[in-house]
Amino acid sequence: MAFELRDRDLLGRIGRLKTKGGTVETPAFMPVINPLTQTIPPSRMRKEFHADIVITNSYITKKNFSDVPDLDIHRLLDYDGVVMTDSGAYQILVYGGVEVTQPEIIEYQKKIRSDIAVILDIPTGWDVPREKVEYTVDETLRRAEAAIPLIADSDALWVGPVQGGRHLDLVAKSARSVGAMPFQVHALGSPTEVMERYMFPVLVDMIVAAKRNLPPDRPLHLFGAGHPMMFSLAAALGCDLFDSASYALYAKDGRYLTPHGTLRLEDISYLPCSCPICRKHTAEEIKTATKAEREKLLAEHNLHACMTEIDAVKQAIYEGSLWDLVERRSRGHPAMTSALKRLWMYRGDLEAGSPAFKGHGVFYYDQHSLARPEVTRYERLLASNYGRPEGAEALILVTQPPRRPFNGSEEYRRLYQHLANELGEGIDRLHLCFYAAPYGVVPADLSETYPLSQYEISEPLDLETLRYTAGAVASYVRGSGHRAVYLYRGRGQLDDEVEGALMDACDEAKMNLTTIWSNDPWTGDAFAALTNTLKTRG
Repeated sequence: MAFELRDRDLLGRIGRLKTKGGTVETPAFMPVINPLTQTIPPSRMRKEFHADIVITNSYITKKNFSDVPDLDIHRLLDYDGVVMTDSGAYQILVYGGVEVTQPEIIEYQKKIRSDIAVILDIPTGWDVPREKVEYTVDETLRRAEAAIPLIADSDALWVGPVQGGRHLDLVAKSARSVGAMPFQVHALGSPTEVMERYMFPVLVDMIVAAKRNLPPDRPLHLFGAGHPMMFSLAAALGCDLFDSASYALYAKDGRYLTPHGTLRLEDISYLPCSCPICRKHTAEEIKTATKAEREKLLAEHNLHACMTEIDAVKQAIYEGSLWDLVERRSRGHPAMTSALKRLWMYRGDLEAGSPAFKGHGVFYYDQHSLARPEVTRYERLLASNYGRPEGAEALILVTQPPRRPFNGSEEYRRLYQHLANELGEGIDRLHLCFYAAPYGVVPADLSETYPLSQYEISEPLDLETLRYTAGAVASYVRGSGHRAVYLYRGRGQLDDEVEGALMDACDEAKMNLTTIWSNDPWTGDAFAALTNTLKTRG
């Protein structure tokens, strides 16, 4: 196995990718190196920027250095880490073709001793008719099949690209077919224009369509992904490798990368970064430098920003806080927030890939947090694995106490003792549960389990969270099998939403619903009102 999993969170994973040139820890950002001109010498990248892997273009290398005998790509670049080479397929997308055949470029990548190499696929591109997209998928698959005997004797890792663009059925077909072939790495092709247009929800769809159909034990490379603000999102969806020349291209255009977005140098008065460049220079010094020096300084900062964000993603995976990082980064641009909203469609995928417990509490901010794996997992397990206690005929839904765990709070202990004193053995016929955002129903006997007592939620609750919680309560009640439901509520918005949802649910399930409300449900008078109602209703 070339890829070894070490840790995971959401669909993101920290892994070790073993190549003949060394082992790379993923997620990893690969700076694109132009073999002809280099803003930052590759010899500096490993030691100063911690870039253990770079990518360069074997087609450009072949066109310009084919007469160099016994060429080794590592020596040419003066780089002692892992080198991945692309095949020139991007030139097909930009220029319409390349002057090389697939057997020639495969043989050349073997000859120059690439550690990771790519077959000559046909990129899908953007705004092309479906018939053309189908051609790029079918031709890429044909070339992938044809490449297998050509790479059988190679000690490099070979990449099987996935094409299809925004046509998700074709992405799935491409991934399923190439995933059945003996490649060690896969790559999602043609996302560059999607990212350049900030169509991040479309990118989410494309990545998920590929991930669902690729072998999970192979790393996925997202071609052309070079802005740090989207690394956490792509990693959360299962991308392991990223590459881009953005660090240098943005520098030529006077743009300064941050994990939250892009700044233009002329608009910067202070450098909001702690990288070596930003600590040694002021914004004014960079602005007034010569053009060449300014580009160099910006490129170095931009590469530091990319590499630092990759480390932030790894740390988030390690501690189980990748979702929090994705939420923070999504505030950098409305298109990123749109992508965060799109994750709701794939919350089952995210939950399936996430560990059940990472040893720390959970933060909920607003409606976007409802797609967290913890919420999805609890909803699923409550419906499939939890049943009402034997003999419990009536469900008492209690508004949440002011402290967690709910069943350990002083307020709940006083309520339970009051019920026990007043009802005696009749309490065994009652099933006591709380209702709380964002989980919905929280049975008293589960309220100390993770994550029901280990979370913080921002208030006041937004409307979407209120409605989701009320819907979750209603869903549980419909399938609970209780004879009657007693809602013991306060006067908050959540209480109103829950009562409204329960009225419909109980009517549908032919259950009796009784509401007992109070300005302060945790007083003796409120307890008495509850027990009087229970005694009266039997």
